[in-house]
Amino acid sequence: MDMNTLRIAVTIISFIVFVGILIWVWRNRNTSDFKEGANLPFNED
Repeated sequence: MDMNTLRIAVTIISFIVFVGILIWVWRNRNTSDFKEGANLPFNED
């Protein structure tokens, strides 16, 4: 396996993971979890 082929494969895999994270973040199902997490620093114990 050529070194450039390995670099291309890692780049493509990284891009696919990045797009997967974007899709996961922007799903409506996760909105309440993220809103709750955003308010954690402001909650008093």
